[in-house]
Amino acid sequence: VQLQASGGGLVQAGGSLRLSCAASGRTSSIYAIAWFRQVPGKEREFVAAITRSIGSTVYANSVKGRFTISRDNAWNTVYLQMNSLKPEDTAVYYCAADRIGITTNSKDYDYWGQGTQVTVSS
Repeated sequence: VQLQASGGGLVQAGGSLRLSCAASGRTSSIYAIAWFRQVPGKEREFVAAITRSIGSTVYANSVKGRFTISRDNAWNTVYLQMNSLKPEDTAVYYCAADRIGITTNSKDYDYWGQGTQVTVSS
């Protein structure tokens, strides 16, 4: 499985961005795809996740009501719509795939894409 994250950029506080995670290879083996984020010197932080089968979602409290994770029907791309962005959302965002379940623990994820930088200016 290969994951390709894109869509990051520079945005002012209160603005919006949409990240995309394109999956290829044996995507049928994926149970869930998640977004994590990381700032220098800190651990990778869970943001949101979605299951392949019925689209169940999980969100970190810090992004509930502002971010929305979704997927296309072919399960080729997972999106993270980020609204009402805050400077504290600044980070490198990664997408990851888990073969077994949906979890907030980065160590449980089997495949990772490269990161995409999101910078929110105040």
